Amino acid sequence: MTALLEVENLRVAYGKIEAVKGITFTVEAGRIVTLIGTNGAGKTTTLRTLSGLIEPLGGSVRFDGRSIVGTPAHEIVALGLAHSPEGRHIFPRLTIAENLQLGAFLRKDADGIGQDIQRAYELFPILGERAKQAAGTLSGGEQQMLAMGRALMSRPKLLMLDEPSMGLSPIMMQKIMETIAELKATGTTILLVEQNAQAALSLADSGHVMEVGKIVLSGSGADLLHDESVRKAYLGED
Repeated sequence: MTALLEVENLRVAYGKIEAVKGITFTVEAGRIVTLIGTNGAGKTTTLRTLSGLIEPLGGSVRFDGRSIVGTPAHEIVALGLAHSPEGRHIFPRLTIAENLQLGAFLRKDADGIGQDIQRAYELFPILGERAKQAAGTLSGGEQQMLAMGRALMSRPKLLMLDEPSMGLSPIMMQKIMETIAELKATGTTILLVEQNAQAALSLADSGHVMEVGKIVLSGSGADLLHDESVRKAYLGED
């Protein structure tokens, strides 16, 4: 398999506090890779660094064969790496349709943009039904759908999802996870950060467990799902 994303010895610090302490992993094209761990493990910091929002202290990041360390965030999006952030960060006063259009801000192909908006509506029918509604009036789950749809508007080669099920009802969480599986089935490569370890590992081809800025365990999704230490620490089993 081709490594679309290669992260080697990545280190990230906030002042004197090192939040990510030399992690190494790859994401192969067409796969789902998940990072799991408790709050403060460094998962969100990792994604923010990969998307160009934070400058790393050290290490290398290669995407689609080229180094992206020091590349501005908007150029990283243009290369095909999209980020749906924790907390969604939709534009509440803009309509659903306007939020989706902003996800394509680097594109000039009007016809293609229109097709991708329709694709978002097919993935998330509720968005199409409420296309002219202000995004801030949506429920948390609907806002998450919008955030994912907006990230897909750049036609990414790799989609990074940060805590897509956070704060959602079980029914809405199931819908989001089904959509992630559907995206993979259509060829989208996904790097998933998710506190619901059971859901994430059930979807993932491979995963990495992070603790205090380090990767402490790696394996296939199935192997980690059945690992005794993972089950005790993250699945609430004795």
